Amino acid sequence: MMGRPAKTVRFARSTHPCHHRRSALADAGRVAVTGFTNHADQESVVPDAANTKWLSALEVLSSSGELGQGKMSMIRMTHLIDVDGTLVLVVGSAFAKDIVEQARGPISAAVTQVWGRPMPIEVTVDTSSEVSRAPMPPVAPEPVNLATVSPAPSPLSAPPAPSPESSPVLSGPSPVSAPAAAPGDVPVPSPTPSPTAPATAPAYGEQVGDPATYPAPASSPVPRPQASAASAPSPTSGSAPAMAAFPGAYSPGTAGPQGSTGLLTPTAAHDVSQLNPRYTFDTYVTGSSNRFAHATALAVAEAPARAYNPLFIYGGSGLGKTHLLHAIGHYSQTLNPGIRVKYVNSEVFVSDFIACVRDGNQDDGRMEGFKRRYREVDILLVDDIQFLQGKESTLEEFFHTFNSLHSSGKQVVLTSDQPPKALGGLDERLRSRFEWGLLADVQPPDLETRIAILSRKGTAEGLDLPFDVLEYIASRITTNIRELEGALIRVTAFASLNKQPVDQTLAEMVLKDIISDPEGQEITTSLIMAQTADYFGITIDDLCSANRSRTMVSARHIAMYLCRELTDLSLPKIGREFGGRDHTTVMSADKKIRTLMAERRSTFNQVTELTSRIKQAAQSPS
Repeated sequence: MMGRPAKTVRFARSTHPCHHRRSALADAGRVAVTGFTNHADQESVVPDAANTKWLSALEVLSSSGELGQGKMSMIRMTHLIDVDGTLVLVVGSAFAKDIVEQARGPISAAVTQVWGRPMPIEVTVDTSSEVSRAPMPPVAPEPVNLATVSPAPSPLSAPPAPSPESSPVLSGPSPVSAPAAAPGDVPVPSPTPSPTAPATAPAYGEQVGDPATYPAPASSPVPRPQASAASAPSPTSGSAPAMAAFPGAYSPGTAGPQGSTGLLTPTAAHDVSQLNPRYTFDTYVTGSSNRFAHATALAVAEAPARAYNPLFIYGGSGLGKTHLLHAIGHYSQTLNPGIRVKYVNSEVFVSDFIACVRDGNQDDGRMEGFKRRYREVDILLVDDIQFLQGKESTLEEFFHTFNSLHSSGKQVVLTSDQPPKALGGLDERLRSRFEWGLLADVQPPDLETRIAILSRKGTAEGLDLPFDVLEYIASRITTNIRELEGALIRVTAFASLNKQPVDQTLAEMVLKDIISDPEGQEITTSLIMAQTADYFGITIDDLCSANRSRTMVSARHIAMYLCRELTDLSLPKIGREFGGRDHTTVMSADKKIRTLMAERRSTFNQVTELTSRIKQAAQSPS
């Protein structure tokens, strides 16, 4: 990520060496951006030979294996300035500085090895350097200055910034300059304000396309979400082992409903229904497995297109990647209600693109509408990018969409089940662009985090759950968070229906078919649909049909719920298995069955019996 050779500055000899050193360090940030300093005693500016050595030191540091891929990506984004024998590492945010400071030991060792002697190292923050350091695509379309557009009604026209009297009190870090919402926009809900928060909203900049209008998160009108210990009941102290976390449930990834296709309108561009209201930073539990990804997501929400652009989050299914995407969108809109955020699952992106290409011969502007939907935004959140593999036409369009956004100083956040290098079905030019910014992985949660997830889930449902029950479930369901939460739902639903207290004996009885002999099981949608059809006395074709009889709808909803709970498939993919239904239909079915399980004994029994059949069928030799 070393876009340009840095410059070294030679200063005239000063009678105050201490003042001279402080001034040189103070100018280091400006040198990182412009290559020059405005120091009064500047003598000359010469090429920085230390830059070549710094690149060598980075290779030594990378080959040592002491730092993970995520930290190395962040360290590679620094600029090095040699100021009178002191190596100044210029970073773009306080978070990046913390990471570099934590790695000071390995960095010093690598520098000593390359320079041949110990070198003093200073770390300084210059937020204005974040955008200028990012490599740009070969073709950079000219940014659109909406401040010069005629005030005639238009989807892209920006009204005046909201006044403090009419603006809601927001909670979050510093504002990010973005175009104000159009009069027809859907208002973005704000969380309950802090008692200490001032009753004013941030003003917004005029130029949407100019990345320089995004201010650094130096000060905030409202408090940033603070990490807190994700508590779970403990047999001794009453709380689980402490860990930095946000209150709420650690939710598996799921796609939110999408906006309609067609030409971009202010409502569509700012449609809050694209973001799942349950998925915020306040409802995301952090642990050692996801703390780095959470911190980078928070930094991006605070400073779009400055902190790590693009941000690429990868990890297994159901580990909270989608939750982070939605949280970024919500938090950035909380800080800047006028900012334009677009969340899309890659499968929906493909379907949208195919529909526009198919209908493009009607010459009604649908393809142009498609481009505007995904390019006229400030933050694009793309979920499950791996599903674009092998789709050449769609990949070509996404390549140009990515270039357009990145060159205009807009933020792109991507998720995948694999790191970019492992996505063999993508062009090398696209994979390399995914690595321009920062890579952050999410691992399966450890036992303490799983207990905290269940505890927060119970708290959200108003339940007081014994620690031994939480520990029993968390210790036996270790990877799939959807199944973890599904197990808790079954236990509490059974207790509610039978008016029994929740204890470990009850949990063992209810979950005996779910957690017994998990090794070697392979559950597919075909298996679930076959067992469901047999159980209800219908056919698989009936499950996929448009038949809306009560029996058919009930069977279809239960099958969709089980596919969501027992497999790692995304919502759009499950919908396609059921006759090409929309992913919102799957979401509705999943929610309805969860509710009915706690209200109707018949539904609970059906789900329990079907789960047992499916597990047994999966264990049976073929």
